[in-house]
Amino acid sequence: MDYIKIGLEGEEPLKLILRGRVDKTKEDKVGVVEVVFATLDKKKAEEKINNLINNNDDSESYYMVYSVPFDTDLTKFAHYPSIEIGKEDLL
Repeated sequence: MDYIKIGLEGEEPLKLILRGRVDKTKEDKVGVVEVVFATLDKKKAEEKINNLINNNDDSESYYMVYSVPFDTDLTKFAHYPSIEIGKEDLL
């Protein structure tokens, strides 16, 4: 299943692009999820996600697109903007 396509095609107006990555510190690794782009323009979101994926020098970064409604408690959904960073990623 192409989750990026699902995010781009969603009915909700706001398109969010998230990046998940693991940062290495002196003593540990830390999982980071960050919003890297937000737009109401589906075409701009598609161009940006393609650019990020195709020009990604960091093979350990993961990108995802979400269609997000306004004025909604996103935690009430079964799945909302997030990227899972598992324990194995941090070892």
